[in-house]
Amino acid sequence: MKNAGYLGTIREQIRVRHYSYQTEKSYLYWNRYFIRHFQFSSAKQIAPSHIEQFLTFLANKKQVSSSTQQQALCALVFAFKHVLAINTDDLQFPYAKPPSRIPQVLEDSEAKLIIERLTGKYKLLGILLYGAGLRLTEALSLRIKDIDTHNQTLFIYRGKGKKDRVCILPKMANELIDKQFNYVRQTHLTDLSKGLGTASLPASLIKKFGTSAKLLHWQYLFPSIHCTLHPVDGYICRHHIDPTTFRKALQKAVSKTSITKRVTAHTFRHSFATNLLKRGHDIRTVQELLGHNDVKTTQIYTHVSGLHQTGVLSPMDIK
Repeated sequence: MKNAGYLGTIREQIRVRHYSYQTEKSYLYWNRYFIRHFQFSSAKQIAPSHIEQFLTFLANKKQVSSSTQQQALCALVFAFKHVLAINTDDLQFPYAKPPSRIPQVLEDSEAKLIIERLTGKYKLLGILLYGAGLRLTEALSLRIKDIDTHNQTLFIYRGKGKKDRVCILPKMANELIDKQFNYVRQTHLTDLSKGLGTASLPASLIKKFGTSAKLLHWQYLFPSIHCTLHPVDGYICRHHIDPTTFRKALQKAVSKTSITKRVTAHTFRHSFATNLLKRGHDIRTVQELLGHNDVKTTQIYTHVSGLHQTGVLSPMDIK
């Protein structure tokens, strides 16, 4: 099998459906791994039973998590359906269900203590994660046009599930946002003087916006230090910073405190939701701010905050 041609066809089918670039990389990785594992020489050799064998291999030999196993299954089913035109409805391998976990959260004082240990753009990122309940990818994807300091709102474009929503912007972020605005403006002017300055846009939108893609409002709030080649459309642009840079800064900040909890970027989002529920905000409002489809997803935070046991006394506390 000519792997390049097969994987190229998968890539085409992914882009036709406007999947994210991260999904594209993941799907191509698992299909490449699948082909190499069985050493296929022709597409005619591939059968649904191979998916079952591959997932069993991942579970037993590689001991991957249920979420990783499910990711591999989705990638392979996509290729079978849209490229090979092979029906997988009778696949005997079930979707592995990940265990239900209560998220780790920070007390308000703990979250603010960590944020105080962050500096510059990373401090602003921490404020947005905890103060607005954003996912890290959502915060990094913010563009100048998405920030309204007059109404203290943030516009999240195509968040998880390709949904748009409006979030609150913490007032204490305004000063740092002004500084970041100035940095972005100066960086953009430098790019324009070099004949660059085109924003990194979703696949093929560059054709729609043309030269207007060089306007300031399209620039990312957290631009990368270097310009790069757009992975899909091939033009030179300035993308946002890599998520790993914030994660490293966060771990350094946590190490400077006495906090012993496991802290990730997503911990701030969990803490945001728990804090709002503790202060009496309606769960539907929290659901909208977080962008959850189902209120059941948001209800997990009532367990974290202890609201599910409101009014219940332990027998040891009854006199």
